[in-house]
Amino acid sequence: MKIRCGLYDRVSTELQAQFGLSVAAQKEDLYRYAREHGYEVAGFFTDEGITARKKMQNRKGFLQLMELVKQDKIDLILVTKLDRWFRNVRDYHNTQAVLEAHHCNWKTIHEDYDTSTADGQLKINIMLAVAQNECDRTSERIKAVFDHKFRNGEHMTGAAPYGYVSVGKKLQKDLETEGIVAEIFRCYFSCFSKRQTVRHIQNLYDGHPRKPTQYQVNRILSSEQYAGIYRGCRGYFPAYITEEQMETIRRASDTKAYPHTGDPYIFSGLIRCPVCGAVLTGFKKKHTKKDGSVGIYKRYKCCRKFSPHAGPCISETVVERYILDHMNVELSRVTCLLKEHREKPGRAPELRAEMGRLNVLYQKGRISEEYYDGQYSMLERELEKEESGRGKKVEERISRLNREFSGNWREMYHLLDCRHKNAFWKRTVKEITVDEETHKLNGFSFF
Repeated sequence: MKIRCGLYDRVSTELQAQFGLSVAAQKEDLYRYAREHGYEVAGFFTDEGITARKKMQNRKGFLQLMELVKQDKIDLILVTKLDRWFRNVRDYHNTQAVLEAHHCNWKTIHEDYDTSTADGQLKINIMLAVAQNECDRTSERIKAVFDHKFRNGEHMTGAAPYGYVSVGKKLQKDLETEGIVAEIFRCYFSCFSKRQTVRHIQNLYDGHPRKPTQYQVNRILSSEQYAGIYRGCRGYFPAYITEEQMETIRRASDTKAYPHTGDPYIFSGLIRCPVCGAVLTGFKKKHTKKDGSVGIYKRYKCCRKFSPHAGPCISETVVERYILDHMNVELSRVTCLLKEHREKPGRAPELRAEMGRLNVLYQKGRISEEYYDGQYSMLERELEKEESGRGKKVEERISRLNREFSGNWREMYHLLDCRHKNAFWKRTVKEITVDEETHKLNGFSFF
């Protein structure tokens, strides 16, 4: 009876580049060895582009191989070298316990290891400890390189994101695709729908040599890199949108609810269930009138159909009438709150107190002049930023509300179709609230 063997290899991208240990080369060596020894190949399993620091449960090829071992379908596992199989002692012992329980052995074709003797076990443990140490040191060197790049504002690794190009190791806007990225954001902020944006871009740039894929459009609308943020660092490279716009996209995506029909709903994603907190989704309800005709009404109910509870069911016309009737009062209230917030001191008293404490310490000779100058200048900058920033942000919010709800905005609003009404409310209203007891609308808030 032939020995059933499973062939396994793992190649990281770094090793492929440095030493040419490609998957094809290892596969050829493993198959040749199996043929020369008369083994029956039960399967070839690979983990390509997986570094040694990845956990074993993240190696799909390895997991598939071990599943066959547990089913007693493999008698022997062939690998090229020990470090392609394991890179630390813990993984070796955990895997070895499974192999021994199912009477499965393993062998390296380019190295000589024997697990049947005490000396052989000792040799394996020593070599694994050395390999683990080497791997850890390599990881530290790579981390140091990336930290250096990050401090210099350089592009880290891989291809530049769509809409950018690497110039002198730093990202700049790509002139060829800059207009396409700008159109993606323009379209999204006009409809607040990623699906519609994807369809619009695919149709508009059909035949364009640099037309973005659906995946790229969705990534552009979800990655904070396009607001110039990388690893929490603001202004890391040129931004296409502001941080506020990126936060608006994130909030709209978190509250997104897709109705069962293709019809647009004015307040989709804006009303939450007061019982469970889920977003209310739109649906159509038919009603037979006294004259025999059938009327169709749009309503909103809780989307958690698999956890039934007495949630609200609200007509779309009721929601629209409520918001329009209470808009002036809510605008006045929010404007007053913003102005009150602008007058509050914020962190200014705390910063001034710290500056006074520094003065005392310097006068008593407890800190050096160099330390005093550095700390005092930093506090001065923070105080100036605090005093000017708070007022500026409040003015921007008040100005934004005035722009959206000025002049004959009601007349213009009633001229919009359902899809554009939804975009209007998504741009201005953060959430519409419902009373948990009465299931009636009790308020709404702006961004």
